[in-house]
Amino acid sequence: MPTIAALLLDWYDQHARVLPWRGIHDPYRTWVSETMLQQTRVETVLAYYDRFLARFPTVEALAAAGEDEVLKLWEGLGYYRRARNLHQGARQVAEEYGGVIPSEPETLMKIRGVGAYTAGAIASIAFGRAVPAVDGNVIRVVSRLAGIRENVGIPSVKRQLTREAEALVPPDRPGDFNQAMMDLGATVCVPGTPSCERCPLREHCDAYREGDAEELPVLPRKNPPRVIDYDVCLIFSRGRVLMRQRTETMLQGLWVFPMLEGCREAEELRGALRRETGLTAADIQPAGEARHIFTHQVWQMKLYAMTCGDDQPAAPWRFVTLEEMASLTLPTAVRKAVAVVRERLK
Repeated sequence: MPTIAALLLDWYDQHARVLPWRGIHDPYRTWVSETMLQQTRVETVLAYYDRFLARFPTVEALAAAGEDEVLKLWEGLGYYRRARNLHQGARQVAEEYGGVIPSEPETLMKIRGVGAYTAGAIASIAFGRAVPAVDGNVIRVVSRLAGIRENVGIPSVKRQLTREAEALVPPDRPGDFNQAMMDLGATVCVPGTPSCERCPLREHCDAYREGDAEELPVLPRKNPPRVIDYDVCLIFSRGRVLMRQRTETMLQGLWVFPMLEGCREAEELRGALRRETGLTAADIQPAGEARHIFTHQVWQMKLYAMTCGDDQPAAPWRFVTLEEMASLTLPTAVRKAVAVVRERLK
């Protein structure tokens, strides 16, 4: 185990990715970066990290902010529940821990949105605790190193994998070691065909010896995403467009146009909109199509532009100007619809 740590840290010292959250021991900045990096590419996060910290440089600043402002800064990064959890977690730290982020993984995991991986990352990187940070990259590396050939989704197998990862973490430089594991998994020990010839650990790797690295880890089978057809209705009135803020769990707090599940003919669409918004639509015209893929859903969207009279919409719907729309947090899923609206209202 010490040999593996020494080899990996030596490789890391030469090949570590240069990232703005590296080389610091600030638990708040580590927390922000690890939250942004969940299910998101490093290249995407780079465009958000510095801007977010410029506005919320401390956990107290984030705790004092309103949710709408936090979501607006997160706009386009996706998985908005992460932003809400980070915000609520900051408020929890401010209220329950006096604004001081705990250093122990067990305590960190009591904070809203902080799971085992994030707790391990904060504890090791910011506080030097010799604990693992097991994400998808580390699961892949450890599965291959230790030759774990069972489904990693099985709780007992996952516990074994965590024990293997924990045994690898050295008492000195545990944060660098965990980040080295992440880098190795992201750049060398990649999914599918790994670059074993470039791996500093290949002589200690069970999968390399057995020649089955491409088959590991054994992952649980995923259900295919559910495909949902939506009619997205862009209702214009006096230089404004109809919108509302979602309260549903998915995209909660973001602003959307009327979205009716299922594809309808014009008359059926008009009736459904009247029931949904209280407005009578006229001059319904096709305005294009769009598609957006979420983790568990695929939205197939048909866009329609239309007008209405001077009636007032039913709550929570309201008409907004182009300038007002620019200040709202809009999901990436309606990007094409937003483009149509901007072109129409310019």
